[in-house]
Amino acid sequence: MRVRFLILTVIQHVKYKSAENQQEKEYFYRGCNMKILKVLNNNVVTVKTEAGEEVIIMGCGLAFGKKRGDNVDESKIEKIFTQTREDKNLYKKLEDTIERIPAEYIDITEKIVKLAEEKLQMKLSDTIYITLSDHIYFAVKRFGDGQSLKNILFWEIKSSYKDEYLIGQEALKIIKDTVDLSLPDDEAGFIALHIVNAELNENMMNVMIITKIIKEITNILKYHFNVELDEENQTYYRFIVHLKFLAQRLLNNTTCNHSNDDELFNVIRASYKESFACTEKIFKKKKKNYNYSFSRDEMVYLSIHIEKLRKEWN
Repeated sequence: MRVRFLILTVIQHVKYKSAENQQEKEYFYRGCNMKILKVLNNNVVTVKTEAGEEVIIMGCGLAFGKKRGDNVDESKIEKIFTQTREDKNLYKKLEDTIERIPAEYIDITEKIVKLAEEKLQMKLSDTIYITLSDHIYFAVKRFGDGQSLKNILFWEIKSSYKDEYLIGQEALKIIKDTVDLSLPDDEAGFIALHIVNAELNENMMNVMIITKIIKEITNILKYHFNVELDEENQTYYRFIVHLKFLAQRLLNNTTCNHSNDDELFNVIRASYKESFACTEKIFKKKKKNYNYSFSRDEMVYLSIHIEKLRKEWN
């Protein structure tokens, strides 16, 4: 039963391109002769490869003193953005963002993304270079004008996305070191949301709804068992990671139904009666609120996670 659960969990959570694939792609482009098409700032250029493909290249000082037609110094390449038929719009938005926003904010974003990918051990969606650069630039402008934006989801973000929030706090230090301005902790929460957005490859509104769904589920759990949840606990952390993907499937109306294993479902229902009862309560409320029908696999996954938490309370 445990082996089945592990296999299903792996299938359920493998959603991202590996860092190795990205590195292989960048290695391929590094071997090409690339001519500068446009200098976007001292650190970013658009180039055309030998194959005629247009890409954006980023690197510290890579474009300093350069002009159209010059070759790119490969030793300074740090990041390569390619375009496909599917993401031409994204590529154009990225180019526009880099031209519009001062270079230091692109540099700040690059440092934050590197930090996040190292800490989380995953490749983030390139959309974060657009959304986060934009957010930080206007947050600094707003705060400099004496205005600050209250983060109404601050506590939910802090408890549901612990790792991302800690990265957000480190991001505030990067911003302070670069533009000599201390932003409030609310901004660490906003930055964390942008990171989650790039993890799940969702838009910001959907990430906020996912955060709300996670909070609703943890509240049902607390009141069902009459307990206070230990947010520093590793089992709780794994539970929240599971809820993040569960909420995304709910929002996108997709189901996790890989096994159709009635035997496993019946074993979990009989063995983890209290946890299964809580799962049923959660799913009934979510079906009512979001008109989403949960599969038996979803009930199995969630019941196992809740049972692990319950054992630590007893």
